Amino acid sequence: MSPDRAGTRRLEERGRTADTGTKEKRMAKKRETGEELKKGDHVTWRSHGSQAEGEVEKKITERTEAAGRTVDASPDDPQYEVRSEKSGRTAVHKPSALKKKK
Repeated sequence: MSPDRAGTRRLEERGRTADTGTKEKRMAKKRETGEELKKGDHVTWRSHGSQAEGEVEKKITERTEAAGRTVDASPDDPQYEVRSEKSGRTAVHKPSALKKKK
């Protein structure tokens, strides 16, 4: 077994994967510490293996239909509807998936 696979195996035994955990927690923590997104903010996110960017259309704080799906959001767990600059289509993402462009 390669050293990289051994590390992944240890993470899996603890109920985590190599792809999640620390980075997602840091991003979520950043959102919790007050970097609030608002309509018009330019953001980036990962989409199908590449970087996408666009603009926040609105903050969703209740269960609703958006971007062709049911969004289970709440005031304590909001989600954001964003419009892609490339395609012009909308998508809904959790705050931890979005990064504000400077």
